[in-house]
Amino acid sequence: MSTDMDVRVSRHSVFPVEDYDRYVGDSPRATPYHASAWLQAIEKAYGHTAWIVSGHRGGALCGVLPLVEVRRPIGQPILVSLPFCDLAGPLADEPALEERLVQAARDLARTNGIARLQVRSGGRAVAPEAIAAGDARDKVRMLMPLPRTSADLFQSFKPKLRSQVRKAEKNGLTSQVRTDPEALDPFYRVFSANMRRLGSPVHSRSWFRELQRSYGERLLVGLVHLGDTPVGAGIVLIQGDRASIPWASTLAEHNHLAPNMLLYWTLLSRVCDSGCREFDFGRSTLGEGTYRFKKQWGAVAHELIWRDGGVADDASAGTRSPATGGGWMSGLRPLVELLWSRLPPGLVNWLGPKLRRYITL
Repeated sequence: MSTDMDVRVSRHSVFPVEDYDRYVGDSPRATPYHASAWLQAIEKAYGHTAWIVSGHRGGALCGVLPLVEVRRPIGQPILVSLPFCDLAGPLADEPALEERLVQAARDLARTNGIARLQVRSGGRAVAPEAIAAGDARDKVRMLMPLPRTSADLFQSFKPKLRSQVRKAEKNGLTSQVRTDPEALDPFYRVFSANMRRLGSPVHSRSWFRELQRSYGERLLVGLVHLGDTPVGAGIVLIQGDRASIPWASTLAEHNHLAPNMLLYWTLLSRVCDSGCREFDFGRSTLGEGTYRFKKQWGAVAHELIWRDGGVADDASAGTRSPATGGGWMSGLRPLVELLWSRLPPGLVNWLGPKLRRYITL
């Protein structure tokens, strides 16, 4: 392997975006989160600084690592690839070049006075029975191959799954997929209500508006209605022939009508017929409800490898998968979530985004 790679570190705002997106578009391992649109939305909506570590050989781009610098009002800053998603680690022509990019990211962190670097990458398919519940590796990414047509996809489902989709339709629910900015309004009504119910700070409206502006037609909004009322909503991002669903929500009081089944089927059928060949259901904990929900569609568990550690020296940067957490803070989490869910909707929708911008998960 040739080692004459020139590694550079640039602000996202000055890096040639066409070159970056062309390289990402040609990479077989790129996710929708690798696109420059994700970095652009983060900078515009939340004001975090985005960086690109790039490798060049003979004047040609041969590797990229997108990064975001998150500086919190309280606590230490972090350099992460990337916040608000499961993975967007290094992409390079050769595996050894990826390590050069990660080393350059450590150097950037040191230069900027950042003690912690987190690089989120994906791995191979895993056998769930080989991982014990509570293990540090029990967070997995659920991936599903897609056939050529939605008709073929529907026929591949087990009879019980097909009947659940039809049940939602028989219950009077309707669905649609939209790409216009106005679709974000019903999405956000459902999403913010669900986040409050779960006791979790919600992303800002401006975050989703900037995503829509950045991704354009590659951002799909799935909506499920009961009459004129939106009861289910989700967003799918597309990169090449890969689709990812970072957010999906339903209103709990209507869950007996199975809006989640119709929501996912509507989005799956749309991306399948539009040429996507892989659907990323996102992160789940082995054995829990969301894992079982995704598995029933045909999704397979894959490793999530998050390299998370200090940057004082190379040895201090540990490697792990995202864990379920622990320590005294984990014991307080149920209480915090309960208290948050009891706050008035107007308050949580005002305060939530002010907190959410600093929560990188």
